[in-house]
Amino acid sequence: MDAYDGGSNARRRPGAPSEPGDAPESEGSEGSYGPEGAYGLDGPEASGEPDASTESREPATASVPESATAPVPESASPSAGEFAEIPVREPAEARPVPPAPPAPHPEPTDTRPSSDHLAIRPAAPAPGLASAPAPDPRTGIAALSLRYQIGVALALAVVAVAVCVHIGMVFLHVAPQNTVTRQHGRAVEDWVYPEFEQNWKLFAPNPLQQDIAVQVRARIRGADGGSRTTGWYDLSAQDGRAIDGNLLPSHTQQNELRRSWDFFVATHDADNRPIGLRGSLSETYLRRIVVLRLEREDATARGDVLASVQVRSRTSNVPPPKWSEEKVSVQPVYRELPWWAVTADDTERNAR
Repeated sequence: MDAYDGGSNARRRPGAPSEPGDAPESEGSEGSYGPEGAYGLDGPEASGEPDASTESREPATASVPESATAPVPESASPSAGEFAEIPVREPAEARPVPPAPPAPHPEPTDTRPSSDHLAIRPAAPAPGLASAPAPDPRTGIAALSLRYQIGVALALAVVAVAVCVHIGMVFLHVAPQNTVTRQHGRAVEDWVYPEFEQNWKLFAPNPLQQDIAVQVRARIRGADGGSRTTGWYDLSAQDGRAIDGNLLPSHTQQNELRRSWDFFVATHDADNRPIGLRGSLSETYLRRIVVLRLEREDATARGDVLASVQVRSRTSNVPPPKWSEEKVSVQPVYRELPWWAVTADDTERNAR
């Protein structure tokens, strides 16, 4: 008999009255569909919907969850003739949405413009446009006005030209004799001597190991017509006392007298006779220095006249250290120059 036959009670609920011709229902046997029938209580008959299987004999292709096909434990399965009551889950009713709380009543605000609104504020940049960075402030010469920039440029140009000329003159002075020094040697010497004279004594194989002191004395003609000779003034000792303990000694205190004496010795022979044109220049230079020093020392009284001066040098060897076996004489050696007449150009008043 076909399981889907209408005359069969396979699709009736258990306990329903049988119709004539139905096969007797066996007790104690659940059949191939179990106590709940082919679909259980949740099948199509339970909901009253038509069975799709009666219209199509093809097997269903819908997938069945694993939980529906899992075996039911024996302890949990109902006995024959009994049916487990399976609750049918009904769709939950829509819960009422609580009403939204009423919005708080806004407090009254003062609509009058405040002082901040009245203040002038910079306009905000347009959206999407980046504001340009502020230019850096100018510094240095660029911060000056055009007139001052021109003045600074001219001053720098003059300094640069003077430095270049000085370097060129010193180079020609120390360079071997060439065509330029033969034609313009006098101009080079006038530029270099006596302030910028160059020598190699510091790098000599045998540097100076002597103490040289320059001394001077004078003949003074008094107001009554008589004359007198002063004692020796140690000008080098005066410079030494001025330098000792002075953190910033002047250039004249350190080098003026020493360089003038070196200039004189280099341009004169052993008999104090000048060699070339520089010899007379060195005499004038040394004479003016000693005359100015005597006037500062008040060697002449009121009404007296400085008639002539005489210069000498006192040279003594530097004693060797105690651990050295070198033997040198420490006796001083003097070199006296002839008397030089003092002219009006040699005095401090006319020298300026």
